[in-house]
Amino acid sequence: MKRNKFLLASFAIFGSSLLFAQEVEEETTSLNEVILVGGRTSERTVVNSSVPVDIIDIEQFKKSSPQLSVNDILNYVIPSFNSVRQSSSDGTEHIDPVTLRGMGPDQVLVLINGKRRHTTSLVNYQNTVGNGSVGTDLGTIPISAIDKVEVLRDGAAAQYGSDAIAGVVNIVLKSKPGGDASLTYGQTSRNDGETYNFNGSYGTKLGKTGSIVFSAVITDRKKTNRSKDNNLDIFGDNFAYDFADDPDAARTADDVKLAELGLTRKDFRFQIGDAAIKNQQFFVNAETALTDRLDFYSFGGVSLRQGEGFGFRRLPSELPSDALSVYPNGFQATLKSNINDYSNSTGLRYSYDGWKIDLSNTFGLNSFKYDVDNSINYSLGADSPTSFYAGRHSFLQNTVNLDFSKRINQNFSLAFGGEYRYEKYEIEAGDEASYSGSGSESFVGFSPLNAVKGDRNSVAVYVDGELKFGDFTANAAGRFENYSDFGSTINGKLAMRYEYAKGFSVRGAISTGFRAPSLQQKYFSNSYTDLFLNDNGDQVLVTKGVIRNESELSREIGLDKLKEEKSINASLGLTFRPTSKLFITLDGYFIRVDDRIVLTSDITDPALEKYNVATARIFTNAIDTETRGIDLVVSYDTRLGRGKLNVNLSGNINETKIVDYHFPSALTIDQKEFFGPDQVNIIESLSPKTKATLGLNYAISGFNFMVRNTYFGKVTKDGYPWGVVQENSGKVVTDASIGYDITKNFNITIGANNLFDVFPDDQAYENSYYGVFPHAPVQMGMTGAYYFARASFKF
Repeated sequence: MKRNKFLLASFAIFGSSLLFAQEVEEETTSLNEVILVGGRTSERTVVNSSVPVDIIDIEQFKKSSPQLSVNDILNYVIPSFNSVRQSSSDGTEHIDPVTLRGMGPDQVLVLINGKRRHTTSLVNYQNTVGNGSVGTDLGTIPISAIDKVEVLRDGAAAQYGSDAIAGVVNIVLKSKPGGDASLTYGQTSRNDGETYNFNGSYGTKLGKTGSIVFSAVITDRKKTNRSKDNNLDIFGDNFAYDFADDPDAARTADDVKLAELGLTRKDFRFQIGDAAIKNQQFFVNAETALTDRLDFYSFGGVSLRQGEGFGFRRLPSELPSDALSVYPNGFQATLKSNINDYSNSTGLRYSYDGWKIDLSNTFGLNSFKYDVDNSINYSLGADSPTSFYAGRHSFLQNTVNLDFSKRINQNFSLAFGGEYRYEKYEIEAGDEASYSGSGSESFVGFSPLNAVKGDRNSVAVYVDGELKFGDFTANAAGRFENYSDFGSTINGKLAMRYEYAKGFSVRGAISTGFRAPSLQQKYFSNSYTDLFLNDNGDQVLVTKGVIRNESELSREIGLDKLKEEKSINASLGLTFRPTSKLFITLDGYFIRVDDRIVLTSDITDPALEKYNVATARIFTNAIDTETRGIDLVVSYDTRLGRGKLNVNLSGNINETKIVDYHFPSALTIDQKEFFGPDQVNIIESLSPKTKATLGLNYAISGFNFMVRNTYFGKVTKDGYPWGVVQENSGKVVTDASIGYDITKNFNITIGANNLFDVFPDDQAYENSYYGVFPHAPVQMGMTGAYYFARASFKF
């Protein structure tokens, strides 16, 4: 029945668009575009690639899609790609984690114009998707700067180095003269989450054959709130009505007090939803010929983001007397972020005797600054400040590449090269008031004990070759890499493709890979506020800590120093192109990761007293995982009536299982305390195991009609240790838009994301913190329906 609804919703909306059919538009296709990922030869396309690659034409989505960022667009277009906004999760509210093929955010490598992109400085530690990982912030790249996005769905560490276990996302920047701009306004069906967005780019010639493109995006997204009334005791001493001898009487007592103060329960709701975000992004992409053989290029930019998220509300019933004198009605602290991101790649390309030589330097810096407002430090009493500078962390990466490539003859191409990379991670302490004593409520500042500077370097050499004989193609790659902090690794890859009939081929690949432990995972430590199940079985808010892997505590409980993750990837697929208008790919894959780095569950130990935390979590190589899945992609272009129809159907079935654990032999605590069911849940079943997208696009007589249905399969949320295991059923989210070209260069589009206001299932009461969290931030998230209007210009 769900499948029928999924299909009927698409065709019902699409059918109404046929009323506007008048004339034929030109056909366009991306199947024969040259792609950069998957190999280092220059003739690879989606059709003849030995590994699965998706090409996303950003220009098309900029006009018709409700989504305004790369990660949001990919989430609704590529089923094996997932990105969900989080709430009440400290820094993770401000940078959305992304995953590919069920792997972690740090197991996807991001490139820009084929050059390695730096990661963020943020560690995800709030038990969200990607817990314990450090990903790349795709939201720092202005969408107006992007021509297309290539997504390689296959392991590629033998070609590109660390992190490319699940695949590679390569963002190709605009490089042609011309200008465009758009203005977008939108808001949710609940009249919040207002969004104002401007994006534009302008390109002009640089020299005789070169070009320079300037791009900018400015976004202002207001917060949303999906919280409701809850069962927490506002003024009484029961914590929650559930614990009162007479719950009805306790609730009535609160109602009486509220009436006396002229307040309502709505005034004490938590802020649960999307954080408020402002973005200012500027990029430049330039290339010009210095001589007939020598080209100069440079690209990069600046991204400035200001976020405002919210911590847990502190009710009057929870506050000590001094705090009550400052906040007689309690408070909900705000966590304000300033995230600055800087990047540049500059290089020279030289051609000689058929060889292409590329020398480049790529720099990236991500800085994340924390400020806490509307809070208090209990230990400082009534004299405590209410605003705090809580510190910052930053990550710097500089990469030097020297690459050689040549098509030796019509059957053989060769590429080889080397890489030197330097990385530095730093944590800066906040104001003393933010960390002394009990620290600032909701977000405890980084202390001098957390402050750290760590760095490392790595060197690598690689070779990549392609052999073609008739309808058979083989690619082989090898890479040696040495890190100053953990040693050396050698990885290889073999990929083959055979076209057994015209338009029909079989392809497969096998490779080894690795992921180096990030400096963030090695050196990050902090304190934070979270729920804890005390000895009486009650949920209480306590200060927890993330302790460095190399700390004394880690050694006391028998944890080893972090080492690299090691992977094996295998894939086998079929491609069908019976006509120029229809293209089908079906790929199965297997990924095994040994010594996967995770963040432990909450460990309790008397040694924690000196860290001033109730529980601790530590990074360790604790598990081995196996991932199996299937990707299906169908693309069909045809003429329907007097217009042009494009149909895209894609789906992913994916399952990850933990197949082995690596617990310290000296471990004295229970296994569930070291890596509990909630952490297993994040790895195995918190993301959809099934996801599918059916998109229909019809263009005619200046009109463009788009409808896209995305099915998010069921997920499981384990509320351990204080909740229950809950299954969230699969859901279908519908996006739709109607656009009209008023002139050749001016378009107006209106539409919606999540048109029918679909949410994850209501959260089980035991998992909802007494009704505070009505939904878990899974599947499509908890924003609901979002409507937009957009004006687009070309000049």
